Amino acid sequence: MARNIFNQPPRNETESGAPSPTPPKAAKLPGSVGGLRDSLREITANSIRDIEPDQIDMDGLRDRLVLEDSSIDELAESIRKHGQQVPIMVRPSAQPDRYRIIYGRRRLAAIRKVGGTVKAIVRTLDDDASLIAQGQENNLRLDPSFIEKSLFIREMQESGYKPGVIQDALGLTRQGVSNHRVVIEQLPDGLVQLIGPAHGIGRRQWGDLAALSVKVDLVDIAKEALAALPDDTPSSEKFQAVYSACSSKARSEKKPPNRGLTSVINDENGSSLGTLTINEKAIALKVTKKDNPEFGQWLEEHAEATLLQLFAQWRNERGSGS
Repeated sequence: MARNIFNQPPRNETESGAPSPTPPKAAKLPGSVGGLRDSLREITANSIRDIEPDQIDMDGLRDRLVLEDSSIDELAESIRKHGQQVPIMVRPSAQPDRYRIIYGRRRLAAIRKVGGTVKAIVRTLDDDASLIAQGQENNLRLDPSFIEKSLFIREMQESGYKPGVIQDALGLTRQGVSNHRVVIEQLPDGLVQLIGPAHGIGRRQWGDLAALSVKVDLVDIAKEALAALPDDTPSSEKFQAVYSACSSKARSEKKPPNRGLTSVINDENGSSLGTLTINEKAIALKVTKKDNPEFGQWLEEHAEATLLQLFAQWRNERGSGS
């Protein structure tokens, strides 16, 4: 069961209506600076604040291939008309009056276009908890594509996050994480960035494209295929165009079986004695008994001795030439 990072801020006692299980402790006097500081931290840990976007630093691992796209413009227009309906989440930075984003990168980018402050939940979370919050919130709001999850998993693993944290972040089993990683490891660097997130394209289709990497240069073919498409082509259509081009190239470069070179052997009168076939694996002499029944019978009786004689002749010539 994945850990839930999205607990709502605790309600005060008047909202809950339930008696406190233990008598409340006496408030510390203002003389205790440490106690006052701790109390302020507790009060603000789960609060929603209005923060200037310039105070928020982009932090953590990227879980989206595309951030600045048309969907950001649409989100910005929605926020301009209706206001920010859902807060982002940040955590305090080591620098005063600065914050590190946990999730809500698209909303932050949209508000930077619109102008004004951004509503943010401020929480003090460590790196593991921040990563889990980021992954779970994205899964709930806008499900990342298969390949975006695969890239995110690779980045988390390369950054040293433990398997349990990665599974919790994306709500995947250990096998699910492995399925994503197997595909991304087969794809050449740069190919995914050319195609984009490709929503709707799943593991099987990406796996089929990855399998072609042993036959053709996927990146070069992708660049050529995508150059012929309009700039605003949806990412999923880009994938289909690249896959089609790579499949076609792989089929055209498949070498036909080498059947060898066959020549007809004729006697001094021009009559056919047989055929000689030579390829990279064998030398075959074929004599049709129907056309030359007597010679065919003689060759059958002397074939072994003749072959041995030819081999002895070759060995003698090889020895004399050395």
